[in-house]
Amino acid sequence: MEVPLRDLSPLTLAFVGDVVYELLAREHIVAQGNCPVKKLNAKKVELVCCQAQAKALRQLWPQLTEAERDTALRGRNAHVGHVPKNATVEDYHSATALEALFGWLHLQGESARLRQLFAWIIGEDTP
Repeated sequence: MEVPLRDLSPLTLAFVGDVVYELLAREHIVAQGNCPVKKLNAKKVELVCCQAQAKALRQLWPQLTEAERDTALRGRNAHVGHVPKNATVEDYHSATALEALFGWLHLQGESARLRQLFAWIIGEDTP
């Protein structure tokens, strides 16, 4: 990538991290076996909703490196402009922080770390 990651806004990192996190969630759900698309989507929503992402960040926080925490804090402190009506401001900012972290790790090529963090989130591994 041409632009240094530190120069990207936290919301740009979250833009990338949103899709990275959702892809990991979809892979996890599909690995559990076939089921109707409506059920697949419902399971995905449970993992990627704002409240679930905020909980995931709280769970991961003690295991994050200083650089990962700094990135997450940049995401949490970003001015998002709006908050969905089904989320608290705190949860929305925490979800943005998690997405910024996942975007930052992805753009650094840290796929093993991404998968490790996601495994901790879904309880497939323990820190």
